[in-house]
Amino acid sequence: MKLSVIIIDDEPLAINVIKNYILQVKELTLAASFTNAVEASSYLQDHTADIIFLDINMPLLDGLEFLKGLHDLPMVVITTAHEEHALKGFELEAIDYLVKPIPFPRFHKAVQRILRLKQGTSGTAPIRQDGRPSIFVKVDNKKHQKIVLDDIVIIESLKDYIRIKTVNGKFIVHKTLGSITEELPSDKFMRIHRSYTVAFDRVEAIEGNSLECGGIRYTIGRSYLNEVKDRILNNSNSQAQN
Repeated sequence: MKLSVIIIDDEPLAINVIKNYILQVKELTLAASFTNAVEASSYLQDHTADIIFLDINMPLLDGLEFLKGLHDLPMVVITTAHEEHALKGFELEAIDYLVKPIPFPRFHKAVQRILRLKQGTSGTAPIRQDGRPSIFVKVDNKKHQKIVLDDIVIIESLKDYIRIKTVNGKFIVHKTLGSITEELPSDKFMRIHRSYTVAFDRVEAIEGNSLECGGIRYTIGRSYLNEVKDRILNNSNSQAQN
């Protein structure tokens, strides 16, 4: 696998550092470099790139505004001396965030993450490995974590974030409960409350307006109650008959 790379940074020295690092990684090839995002934007109208190493603070058009204007988003790694831009960069789907001066081991780690994602493990759409459907989600705004769907117990809303509880641990993801629920198979998961989505197979008991998952009782929203009971109980009965 050979991935094409472009570098966008208003500091020539910073560009040279990334260029030298790229030469050390056989899977990468440098396609172009730019000292401002306007030129890079024009370039991308007629060319494609697999990876962009992108500075934030630049004249004319800063890196974040440049990202907002991209339609076909490649893998983006932010390179900057300002850590405070990290969360905003991840909100715009940057893969990683490298703080200058960038050591080669940290650069190499970011590249290895991209290579794994390029091999079919990107995004949150369910994938199947060894017969077990799974998803990859960006955890703690840092890494992409594989989560096997059958291991999920419940997903809780934390406003702009969610907490995915599995049999192996808990994971914080910058995503809304509604969006993750839409991406999961509807025959296995269901929203039971504005704050919860549960896995049918993990429901241990239903009583009144609540249910138990993992030994913890969760309230079922009033507007969800009839459908939740109908779907979970019918799902259980159909499995028993099979």
